[in-house]
Amino acid sequence: MEQQKWDKALGHLKEVAEKSSWRDEALYQAAWCEKRKGDKPAAQKYYEQLLLNHLKSPFIDYATIELAELEFEVGELESAARRLEKLVELESPWGSSFISNNEIIVTEKSGKIKIVDILTNQIQEVDHQLDFVVHGQGGLLDIIHKDNIVWISYTEDRGNYKTSTSIARAELNKKKLVFKNIFQANPPIDSGYHFGSRLAIKDNYIYASAGERGQGMIAQDASKHPGSIIRVHLDGSIPNDNPKFEGKSDWLPEIYQIGIRNPQGMVLSAFDGKVYISNHGAKGGDWFGEVKKGENYGWKILGWGGKNYSGIPIGPKWKPGFTKAIQYWVPSIATSAITIYKGKEFEEWNGHALITSLKDKSLRKLIFNDLSNVREEIIFKNKIGRIRDIQVHPSNGKIYFLSQDALWLMQKK
Repeated sequence: MEQQKWDKALGHLKEVAEKSSWRDEALYQAAWCEKRKGDKPAAQKYYEQLLLNHLKSPFIDYATIELAELEFEVGELESAARRLEKLVELESPWGSSFISNNEIIVTEKSGKIKIVDILTNQIQEVDHQLDFVVHGQGGLLDIIHKDNIVWISYTEDRGNYKTSTSIARAELNKKKLVFKNIFQANPPIDSGYHFGSRLAIKDNYIYASAGERGQGMIAQDASKHPGSIIRVHLDGSIPNDNPKFEGKSDWLPEIYQIGIRNPQGMVLSAFDGKVYISNHGAKGGDWFGEVKKGENYGWKILGWGGKNYSGIPIGPKWKPGFTKAIQYWVPSIATSAITIYKGKEFEEWNGHALITSLKDKSLRKLIFNDLSNVREEIIFKNKIGRIRDIQVHPSNGKIYFLSQDALWLMQKK
């Protein structure tokens, strides 16, 4: 009987919220009713609606306080409803991609490519002939699959101790992958730092991040690849609408955006069709942002809020004329792989960004549909170690992570 009374009261409040000038109070009271009913996520939605649509309302302060309390309580409930499970142990895994509903292909930085059956936890090693080298942060990096083709980014041995972030493709074969290079970041550099590199596919294009190899201002030199976002066709040919052909004649033809430091997260959003990246700052200044054609994220003119490891300031966090990130982290959390969640298992997260981190060992959720009010939540921290990659199952929406030594599954209990 009491439940029916609350539902009846909520019905009246919803009518007022839709039609009356008392909308703000009605939303606030509706949230209060849901909270009394025990439906905290529903109350949270009413508070969010009030904050989003009525920024000058006298109820904002109350709603903000109540929402903060609810987010903590709801977060505790959601955490208790999730389960993390280690599936298999791996050696420094780096990139992963589903090749079927039951199989995920994984790179190990040290040079192996493996296929994991997520139903049986059986591992199959796949031969390949890549001319790679393990040097500092380099080795086998990201891998992505589509339509029976796989693409891989890796540290290529270019001779005389020099290496590059390179991309190769091969037809999927579970016994041996015969790769052919489709891109090399030039010039090759003698450095073990900042290779990037993540891959994302949009239509007939592959996007790749090429780190600036620790060379700083090379990221402002568009006659060189390091420190940029690359866009080429899936076969490696150059799109005729890349920036070089639309007013940036001094740019290399493969470059899509410049001013990047060491981006190790990249994903295509199924919701808005945009490509997003995460980027490692120096001592502070990590960020999450959108890939934007012909633009410049500013490294190393900008410091994004961070400093050199010596403690010397780099430059402003942002200034007009440069791309502005959606979210910054100072101090650094060491942002790694990202995804824009789409799935059934955690359907309440649909459209939200999931950010993994290495140093911070956390999974974070960003709600960024309103760029003036980006909201962040730590989903978990210090549970599975340093997180290198994240993948969402293509059918059921369960989430798979690569830590520094294993493949993990997160699902609801």
